[in-house]
Order: sequence, then structure tokens, then C-alpha cells
Amino acid sequence: MKNWIKFFSVFLVILAVVLTAIITFIAYLPFSSATSKAEKAVLSDQLITEVSDSYVYNSKTSYVTVIGKDQDNKKLAVFKNEDDPQAKMQKVELKKGISKKEAIKIATKDQKVKKVMHARLGVEKPGIVWEVTFKSTDDKLNYVYIMFDDGQWWKKITNL
Repeated sequence: MKNWIKFFSVFLVILAVVLTAIITFIAYLPFSSATSKAEKAVLSDQLITEVSDSYVYNSKTSYVTVIGKDQDNKKLAVFKNEDDPQAKMQKVELKKGISKKEAIKIATKDQKVKKVMHARLGVEKPGIVWEVTFKSTDDKLNYVYIMFDDGQWWKKITNL
């Protein structure tokens, strides 16, 4: 009887781990597919010759941000509109605005930060922004949007 209990306990733990892995993989597939398609589009249009990073940026409109270098070895960010595949891709040279580190520094200034979750470059109504997401020391989620061009705050959502 003891062996059956051990067997079922181990079986249930393994089953839970496998199911969690499968569900996580299936949940991530749309993001993986979107970033892969955007990277291929940017490379085929020769906007970027070498991709270093890509991620999905969601707001009122979904964009995939692809970061890399062009033919002149300039570091660029290219934004592919996921809601309108026919829309022209926007691009910006990263040295013409504030860096990721600067955006994080501006967003977390005078804040009690426990952990910075991410900083992502995206497109909003007023222009290109850094979305900095962090947890405060009291485990509240915070979003701060910093304008890429000049480092000014655009929007701040705190204590979620």
C-alpha cells in the first residue's frame, strides 16, 4: 500500500510539471511567432542586417520592436505594426534618444524600487517611448513611460 501512495504521489508531481511546461510553451507561441515574422520582415526589407533583440510591445496598437544594426553599423530600433501588417515600419537610430539605462534611471528616480522588470521601446500616440516596469518595495507594480527623444515623462501608472 505504501508503494502505491509513493507511486501516485510521484506520478502526480511529474504530471503537474509536464502540464505546466506544455501550457507555458503553448502560451508563448503567439509572441514567438510574431517576433520571428517581424525579424524576417525587417531583414528582408534590409532595414537591419543583424538582429540583436526583439520583443512585443502592447498598447492600443501592438508592435514588435526589432533592435539591431544596419549596413552602416548604426544601432536601430524598427517597429512593425502587428494590427496593420500593411503599415510602413518605423525606425529610429538609438543614439538619437535616451538609452535604456537612462530611461530606467529617470523612471525610478525618487522611487523605492525592489526590482526593475523590464524596459521596452515602443510606439505611442505622442511618439516613441520607453516603457519601464518595476516593482516597488511594497510589491506594487509600476509603469512609467519616458519619451525617447528628450527623457521627459509621458505617463505614469503606479501602485497596481
